[in-house]
Amino acid sequence: MFQGETAITLDDKGRAAIPAAYRDIVSKSSGNRLVITYNPFENGCLWIFPQDEWEQVRDRVNKLPNVKAVHRNLQMKLVGAAAHVEPDGNGRILLPARQREVTGLEKRAVLLGMGNKFELWNEQVHLAKIRETISEDQITEEMAELTL
Repeated sequence: MFQGETAITLDDKGRAAIPAAYRDIVSKSSGNRLVITYNPFENGCLWIFPQDEWEQVRDRVNKLPNVKAVHRNLQMKLVGAAAHVEPDGNGRILLPARQREVTGLEKRAVLLGMGNKFELWNEQVHLAKIRETISEDQITEEMAELTL
């Protein structure tokens, strides 16, 4: 569904434009409804889901038993912080101020299409992540089976 890397600029109001190539997909797949939440595994990044994808993720996360602190933490970061947005007539979405603050999103950012969702990265954090290499001792069994 979504793939690719796009450098984007946030305006003074905290709006980010969805790239034109994705606007029809977002409109058709989710009725122009998106959900923004924290990436619970990486700092400096938000996840942006089409509404239908989000509902599946939300339901799976909410089914985790909340007697474990790590489950509650995941539920808080994903479900508790989720914000519903709709692109305006120019394809822009307003990113919640708190989410921009926590992730350090400022004027320049990077939007990644990651299949079923977008990742919106602080530009400097993304640059540091992209410059990291995967060492041999980090390769999992699943990665070793890939033919690249």
